[in-house]
Amino acid sequence: MKASAGPVRVLLISDSYPPVLGGSEIEAQRVSAAMIRRGHQVQVLCAGGPPMPDVRDWVDPMGVPVSILTRRSRGVQKDRIFACEIAWALWSRRNSYDVVYFLMQGLHLAAGLPVARFLGKPMTVKIAGSNVIPQMRRHRAGRWELDWMQKWQVPVMILNDGMVEEGLADGFRREQLVWMPNPVDIDEFRPAHAGEAASWRKSHGIPVEKPVAIYVGRMSREKGLRELLRGFAQAVRVAPEALLLMVGDGAMRPELEALAQELGLSPEQIRFVGRVDAKEIPFWLRASDVFALTSPSEGFACALLEGMSVGLSSVVSAIPANLQLVDEGVHGLTAAFDDEQTIGSAFVQLFRDPQLRERMGSAARQRVVENYSTDRVVERYEALFARMMSATPQSGQFSAASRSI
Repeated sequence: MKASAGPVRVLLISDSYPPVLGGSEIEAQRVSAAMIRRGHQVQVLCAGGPPMPDVRDWVDPMGVPVSILTRRSRGVQKDRIFACEIAWALWSRRNSYDVVYFLMQGLHLAAGLPVARFLGKPMTVKIAGSNVIPQMRRHRAGRWELDWMQKWQVPVMILNDGMVEEGLADGFRREQLVWMPNPVDIDEFRPAHAGEAASWRKSHGIPVEKPVAIYVGRMSREKGLRELLRGFAQAVRVAPEALLLMVGDGAMRPELEALAQELGLSPEQIRFVGRVDAKEIPFWLRASDVFALTSPSEGFACALLEGMSVGLSSVVSAIPANLQLVDEGVHGLTAAFDDEQTIGSAFVQLFRDPQLRERMGSAARQRVVENYSTDRVVERYEALFARMMSATPQSGQFSAASRSI
């Protein structure tokens, strides 16, 4: 894959950005930092509000320059102000960037697309996840955005097979759809060294011999967590020694804690760890045996990718986003997101077979290193930006690099 011939100046526009935690936000930060390390220039424009710092211009902990364009506005007012700020920033900074990268949809995309088009700037859009394109089509601003992207042949980055089908059904040309996975830092998210997992377990009151499953992420309804807990409850009837770690927080946590009690899960069988510092997540993963993600819909799950990078086998829902990462019986076990019995059976199979877990974990690590390391993904960005900049100005002539998806 041929990358750009020289440094590129990228204006990355995203409504949210770390310390807001989410797959798209983490991806924005990792890609930006890696692009800068490789000699490119990246400027992030985002909205603000807690937990963002209350400043206008900021350099984040990874060395990425960030302009926070709204800080105290909320709701619809914030969206409108951010959209106006984006339109003005694109115009006023027009001599300081080469390409525009819109990460995620929103009112700011409707404001920014025509300005970038008028300026003749190459632009690309990354859709946040599955089912987003159909949702955009149901709203006026979303229809404008989709129609403009199709008319101007804007390259659209997608994350999985299901999103390709959604894009084609909406009217996008196949050559516009560019597979762009989220990256993972394979050095930060590495397998445990000898004794490391046992040490972390001892320091956090987890028996060394317990088989441990882990969920990392938001505690919200779209993650299918009720089904996950019910599936795990099925598993502990056969493997009562197992433990499920729930790492993260969210509005659904009280409901899940009540459900755990209703299911008869003891504190020795389920632990709600809560929100932890991002730097701790690799340690929690390395102290575990099985990664769990049984959500009904995902775009491209960074948390799953991180678990695989650490070398964990997994129990995942059989949805396009997960199936492009996990081959059944090779990297983990799959189940329908609402099939509690199959979820439970998958847990039991992995809890009771350490050699199977090790074999699958090794295969998962290998898949990540070969395909999803930060450097590999950033090479794809460099190649995309090079193709965008070489396309005929204002003509919309763009040809995406092919990938079997």
